[in-house]
Amino acid sequence: MAPESGLSRRGLLGGGALALGAGLAGAGLGWGAGSATASSDAVAIGGERVPFFGPHQAGITTDPQSFATFVGLDLRAGSDRESLTRILRLWTEDAGRLTQGRPALADREPELADAPWRLTVTVGLGPGAFVGLADKRPEWLRPLPAFPIDAFDVRWPGTDLVLQVCADDPMAAAHAVRVLTKNVCSMAALTWVQRGFRGTRPAGVTMRNLMGQVDGTVQPAPIDHDALVWDDGAAQPWLKGGTSLVLRRIRMEMDTWDEVDTPLRNLVLGREQTSGAPLTGSAERDAPDFTATDANGIIVIPPASHIARAHRRTDREQFLRRAYNYDDPPPPGETSDTGLLFATYQQDVDAQFLPVQQRLAEQDALNEWTTPVGSAVYVILPGAQPGGYLGQSLLED
Repeated sequence: MAPESGLSRRGLLGGGALALGAGLAGAGLGWGAGSATASSDAVAIGGERVPFFGPHQAGITTDPQSFATFVGLDLRAGSDRESLTRILRLWTEDAGRLTQGRPALADREPELADAPWRLTVTVGLGPGAFVGLADKRPEWLRPLPAFPIDAFDVRWPGTDLVLQVCADDPMAAAHAVRVLTKNVCSMAALTWVQRGFRGTRPAGVTMRNLMGQVDGTVQPAPIDHDALVWDDGAAQPWLKGGTSLVLRRIRMEMDTWDEVDTPLRNLVLGREQTSGAPLTGSAERDAPDFTATDANGIIVIPPASHIARAHRRTDREQFLRRAYNYDDPPPPGETSDTGLLFATYQQDVDAQFLPVQQRLAEQDALNEWTTPVGSAVYVILPGAQPGGYLGQSLLED
């Protein structure tokens, strides 16, 4: 029989436990009282809850939280409609609890659930999840076309399932990810995890990416969510209230970007890096004038600048953006692995997102310093009603 370790289960249940308890008591009874107070404070500080149930999933039109984790999973071999139903039922039950500050079923760390910090859990399906449901799959649910700027890393493929877990504290997000993934591990395998952050900024102030640029100025405002984001169920009745997610992982070439001076950076983007204002304006929210010329007749905002190429050509070319920075350990021999997790939500990927992406791929001055290394398209399920589950309209129709 193998010898028992120094701190064995037997020791904890016997004399060792008495000694350990005496040691804690000798340290002062304030330790136990302090933990209760800390827990109460945590609920007060991080207790804001975002409703989980409703016609739409949270985490899309919700004010962006400080931290996001995207989790890609693939169904295990032999999975069928029943397997998918079980996964979605479990996620609905667990997410419905965690987002409201209650531990999930069989939660082994329930203490981590009491302060949700605006936790949201958003669930999506990739093309491979529609096993036996091909007639229910939206036409746009497929990988984006190959673009010449793409240099995809095999670590970041499209997956059958995606979880988007957002919170204002990384502990809340990490605990939710752990619970949601371990409870379905017999039916779905973890393929990748991508973590991002936005930084702490006052309300109404646009985040900056790690290139130093304001990121996300051009949101449809005021946005008509019913016209641009939420599916109306016309093509697929089961999808009413859902939407689509395009997730692009964009690496930033920081070493060469550091060599670019501020005036050239401004021309590349079409905005002042310091203020975020378009080169034809003085404030971030000023509308750019793409026809304005200087005293020499030269266009002020270069036609190849990022904002000129990304600017919509029609009212339909609009979508909701939720970008997050990432900064991961660099590969050997490199100084950084930095970039943007660029997430967009729209009714129709083909009509709204694709035309803009095609223009950027054809010509964008920023392409010299950014490289898409991952890409995936998902359908975001409609919200669940109390007593129901995510995907019910798809799986039980």
